[in-house]
Amino acid sequence: VTEQELAEKAAAPRVTKDQIDALMDRVAYVTVQQPGDTTSTFVHAYLDGKFFLATGFSACVNKENFDAGVGLRLALSNAEKQAENKLWELEGYRLFRG
Repeated sequence: VTEQELAEKAAAPRVTKDQIDALMDRVAYVTVQQPGDTTSTFVHAYLDGKFFLATGFSACVNKENFDAGVGLRLALSNAEKQAENKLWELEGYRLFRG
């Protein structure tokens, strides 16, 4: 299903991909590399740097396989997906409430 198809079939106001993309441009990410003997990386997503949306994380079972760069990319990707899903949910609720 494409955005164009959804727009053409919409009979009422709806949340659009453009709206969500504009909000995603305002999301700031904070990375936390767990200190100590760990392979866990966390990335927290905040709208406008203040409103918490989501946390993405990655961890490696065996510390010999741990690569901080790979862990960061995985955690960031996870946080971005979760933040976008949360924005769809919140904007849908905002529209529903009028």
